[in-house]
Amino acid sequence: MRERSRNVTQAVTSELIEASHGTDGSLYDLWKSGALVDLLEIPDGVNNEIIGGKYVVSPTPTVPHACILQDISDAFARASVGDPQFAWTCLQVVSLRQESVEDQYIPDLVVLLKEMRTAARKAAVRGLMPDEIEMAVEVTSPGGAGRDRPPTTAHRRARKQRRTKWNGYAAIEIPYYLLVDRSPKAAKTTLYSIPDRGAGAYLHKESWEFGETLHLPEPFDIEIETTEWEPWWL
Repeated sequence: MRERSRNVTQAVTSELIEASHGTDGSLYDLWKSGALVDLLEIPDGVNNEIIGGKYVVSPTPTVPHACILQDISDAFARASVGDPQFAWTCLQVVSLRQESVEDQYIPDLVVLLKEMRTAARKAAVRGLMPDEIEMAVEVTSPGGAGRDRPPTTAHRRARKQRRTKWNGYAAIEIPYYLLVDRSPKAAKTTLYSIPDRGAGAYLHKESWEFGETLHLPEPFDIEIETTEWEPWWL
């Protein structure tokens, strides 16, 4: 079946919101208070994030997108079964609280210590803090791939550079960022590491083509098969 792009993404600046609704405070403040969803009448069943100072609404992922996330999660589960001392686990679609850059992301998947997940569950927190996460994972989709990748050369030279999630994750010092790029022009997975907080950039990367076995280094030291990972249809 041909996979179609669900073009329901919209971006709204804080100035537009303030002009339309007469509200005070930053875009992040509005999101944090819960007022933003009500002001924009965002329906259930969609993700809403602040990326580079823009409010972005995205549809829920397609089945191939979700299956890749499940493959990653299953690899961590198998490692845990094989080694009771394996310390890591996964959570999908959890809000990441990041006041330092005033963005608000919902990673496709996060990897964290089992004890962190247990504590967060008991506390019934709304989202996780950056220092509770070891790796963020994003799988690209046709409508929002540019927001997950490093900025292009053209973006870096623009007068008003917008942060992407790649910048944001580095700025809040998430140790690892795994980007599964399903674009037919890419069809590869890249692991970014060594975040530079000041530059908002990762200093090292390693990539695998779809079909190759992906190896996550220490502290994970696990392999993930990608033979069933495919790009989206144009």
